Amino acid sequence: MGSHALGINASGGSPAYNAQQFRQSMSALMLPGANGLQVVQGVRPGSGLGVSVAGSTITVTPGSAIVQGASSTVQGPYLAVLDANWTQTLTAADGTNPRIDLVYLRVWDTDADGTGQRNCLPVYVVGTPAASPTAPTIPAGVTGVPLATISVPKSGAGSPTVSTTVRPYTVAAGGIAVGPTAPPNPYTGQYWDDGSSLRRWTGGVWETYGPQPSWQSYTPTWTGLSNAGSGFQSLGRWIKLNPTTVIVKATLIAGTSPSLGLNQIQVSLPIASSTAPPSGMDWLGHGHHSPANGQAWTPLVASLQRGSSTAIVYGVRTSDLGFVDPGDAGYTFVAGSSMHIEIEYETA
Repeated sequence: MGSHALGINASGGSPAYNAQQFRQSMSALMLPGANGLQVVQGVRPGSGLGVSVAGSTITVTPGSAIVQGASSTVQGPYLAVLDANWTQTLTAADGTNPRIDLVYLRVWDTDADGTGQRNCLPVYVVGTPAASPTAPTIPAGVTGVPLATISVPKSGAGSPTVSTTVRPYTVAAGGIAVGPTAPPNPYTGQYWDDGSSLRRWTGGVWETYGPQPSWQSYTPTWTGLSNAGSGFQSLGRWIKLNPTTVIVKATLIAGTSPSLGLNQIQVSLPIASSTAPPSGMDWLGHGHHSPANGQAWTPLVASLQRGSSTAIVYGVRTSDLGFVDPGDAGYTFVAGSSMHIEIEYETA
């Protein structure tokens, strides 16, 4: 146990720094890990340490990564570099079952792990063939960072394919973390790009940021009318405010010789509603019906059920203010009549 600070001149041989102390000091510049001297390990974002398979040859290209020491909690992180292509022969496919292999970047440091080695190289681990194979993992206590998995079909069933889904990425402290998985030990104010949105850790939740939403056009499909009329117009606009909230506006303008009828009227929406709310919990929107140009509007109500991409359009019955089909409410429909609805709802 002890403390140290890099950059102090030595006098009489003190202070002196060993490799572990240097690594520990470098952790101050990296994303924090599980404790004060551990960091979030991963490959530097970009094209480095790419993994490919051509024929029976596996290739890992030059690149760099931060690899957290796994032998102890005070071992510190390694700045690992591969400066030339590394190749290995792919083990032949099994004749009966597929398998998944693993490629990872390993650091050997005998002072920390007792392996008798001091090195850094990729490691190729052959998976176990099975009807539903799983990928090998880096053994506990081994200092390494996964780079890719290789799916190897059974013999004669196709070519191997490489996936980098298992590969973590990391950046310097204060940088924007990247990748589909949230940083495991975020600090308040940390940013993370999940591939589609920018998020910020508030200390309790990841708030979502991202490109400003914009209105988009679509053509709604109206069903249930006896006849929308020759030359009718169907207009729609929608905007997604965040990953789960959308607003939709839809308008139908009757053509010549239309007929409203007495059936239930429905209008299509560009995105289906969520199935998450309890059964029976619908979303209600508002709207209006214009009998003809210059006449007073009458109200409409749009109802959307969970898991649906179609809203039901109701009129309001004057006798008891009940929601009924527009034709049953006595609404008229002539050339130039229009129906407009607007609804905000939760998406999947």
